[in-house]
Amino acid sequence: MDPLNLVRLAALMERTSGRPEVSIGLIDGPVVTRHPDLTGENLREVPGTNGAACAQTRSAACLHGTFVAGILSAKRNSSAPAICPGCTLLIRPVFAESTSGTEQTPSASPQELADAIVGCIDSGARIINLSLGLGQPSTKGEQELEQALNQAVGRNVLVVAAAGNQGTLGSSAITRHPWVIPVAACDFRGRPMNDSNLGSSIGRRGLSAPGDGITSLGADGRSLTLGGTSVAVPFVTGTIALLWSEFPYATSAQVKLAVTQALTTRRASVVPPLLDAAAAYRILANKTVFTN
Repeated sequence: MDPLNLVRLAALMERTSGRPEVSIGLIDGPVVTRHPDLTGENLREVPGTNGAACAQTRSAACLHGTFVAGILSAKRNSSAPAICPGCTLLIRPVFAESTSGTEQTPSASPQELADAIVGCIDSGARIINLSLGLGQPSTKGEQELEQALNQAVGRNVLVVAAAGNQGTLGSSAITRHPWVIPVAACDFRGRPMNDSNLGSSIGRRGLSAPGDGITSLGADGRSLTLGGTSVAVPFVTGTIALLWSEFPYATSAQVKLAVTQALTTRRASVVPPLLDAAAAYRILANKTVFTN
């Protein structure tokens, strides 16, 4: 099954490709910003330690950042899902191009991540995509991260984050924050993948999204197929961006509720329900004030 059809996203994508005033903060690796299949005019750099553009196209950081950017912002006729190319993508690399390989969930220290979140908020992001995990845990760093996430709450910025690929039950300083929408990865039948982390906070407040054999942009210009929770996150982020493009007057709380409560009776399981973009659209469409 097409991953877009699995989460009933295709119809919403036919309605809109997104609006440039809806900005997504991509906290990830750097991106091949001149990739022929990316909408270059909608890519912006958020100032930080690392530049937005790739210096080493073979690095894991560049590969991962470009891949996730493709799911969100590739041109609609490309090999990538290309969910919301009309939205603005704010690129804020948080890990350097120092390693090679195809790591599914790169990591960042809590302090680095906190700085990046605040930078994206200050640059006008309405949604932040975290297709990464935490490394180098520390009490001080996690306090800074919590403060940054609290700032997202105060500034009405939604945060969507990977549940992780360790195949464990539990949570992290990111996924247990009550404002964050954790995303687990599922296969093409909607079943959780073996490597996807699950847990009470993930099941209670999160969503499942396609994360098995997803094709998007490779840093070298060719298509690439990857899997994992970091691949699933942009399906949720992109859905939120399209919903906000269609319903610009909806609040962050209303959009979050529409996406995460699209299915009613649930939340007792450690497995989150499958993203349902069509149901989320119907919930917001019933509130006509959002389009005025």
